[in-house]
Amino acid sequence: MKPITKLFPALCLLIFFSAFANANISLPEIFSDNMVLQRNSEVTFWGWAKTGEPVEIKTGWSQDVATTKADNQGTWKLTVKTPEAGGPYTIQIKGFNEISFQNVLIGEVWLCSGQSNMEWSANSGITNKDEEIAKANFPEIRLYTVGTGTAKYPQNHCTGQWKVCTPETMREFSSIGYFFGKRLQEVMDVPIGLINSSWGGTPAEAWMPENVITGNEFLSKAASLQKPVPWGPVENARIYNAMIAPLVSFQIAGVIWYQGEGNTVNSYAYKELLSALITSWRNDWNSTFPFYFAQIAPYKYGDNFSGVEVRDEQRQVLELENTGMVILSDIGDTLDIHPKNKLGAALRFANMALNRHYKAIDVEDSGPLFQSVSYENKKAVVNFNHAKGLHAEGEITCFEIAGADKTYYPAKATIKNEQVIVESEKVKNPVSVRFAWRNTATPNLLNGANIPASSFLAE
Repeated sequence: MKPITKLFPALCLLIFFSAFANANISLPEIFSDNMVLQRNSEVTFWGWAKTGEPVEIKTGWSQDVATTKADNQGTWKLTVKTPEAGGPYTIQIKGFNEISFQNVLIGEVWLCSGQSNMEWSANSGITNKDEEIAKANFPEIRLYTVGTGTAKYPQNHCTGQWKVCTPETMREFSSIGYFFGKRLQEVMDVPIGLINSSWGGTPAEAWMPENVITGNEFLSKAASLQKPVPWGPVENARIYNAMIAPLVSFQIAGVIWYQGEGNTVNSYAYKELLSALITSWRNDWNSTFPFYFAQIAPYKYGDNFSGVEVRDEQRQVLELENTGMVILSDIGDTLDIHPKNKLGAALRFANMALNRHYKAIDVEDSGPLFQSVSYENKKAVVNFNHAKGLHAEGEITCFEIAGADKTYYPAKATIKNEQVIVESEKVKNPVSVRFAWRNTATPNLLNGANIPASSFLAE
């Protein structure tokens, strides 16, 4: 027994040093070959290693070396400054092992999120599908799709892989995301990174932190109206935890969002739901980044008003700073909840980003938005923002007015000095006006950029 006793401490040390020597640093899959990092920024790398393990990062654009050590939980984080757009670069990360990322570009990174209309790929069916796929060869556009998943608690890792944009990779990626990024790249001539984190048929409640809803009585009551469905989670925060929380340390320029169809069951609350989501994401990223969202297109739901109520709630979200709404009533399909004209929707998103965020172009990027209404001489006088060049294709449709009894009647509408004058012989003393107030309404009132006016209700 004595020889064994003498050997035991040495054996323990051998096992310890062997495990120590074989420890490996690792990173989440949002870091990979072909990725795009946000330019002119401080980007964060994070991952795992053995407790106390030294970690260093060396980039191809700088002689500086960033260093740290893994903490007592075996996690580490490092911040690296990025230059102006460019590349490709190599990034080396060293611990007791070494990881090397190749073909890394520096440019603009956007998160594309929402439900099926954002998730919709060219393979799912879009206008000019074959032509668009064939020409999707853009080496400076990189695509990352977050694998669908749910979690009860926030995660720090998601599945996916950065891919160079080719016909083969584009065909499975978000069509709106791709067309959006393609337009940005054409105008600004910088690399574009697109992260698609979307899931069809899901409500806003599943995309925001649990405490945002449970800490708000109004939102909690609205969320309780969601009932289980077979195609995806509706529970609070389940998608956020698995598909957004793992991204929040990855620097982005902004968000484009196409969602709302999953909230027709509690349409009255969508302004508060989406506003809370935007605010919570900005808090996570510690940035008031631009957040541009699509106003859901007209569609024949099983009632008259749930869809348009969501659209009007979306319009009111514009009270939040640095937000924008893409109006789609002219390029929707009332019989198909997935309109095939994804290019048209994406270009409106891109024009908004290029005009407002990048100041790279000077265009009208919104349709007319209700501003105010006054009542005089038995008529309603409606004022709009974004109304330059206000016109109609034929006789103006979709206006209604009501008196004190709130019974609405179709109304005659005329344009005068970029205002709309609304009247009806059946309403002698109007006190309320509404526009395009049906789920399937496709109004013909447009501004000089030929973008349609948003529906609204003014009571």
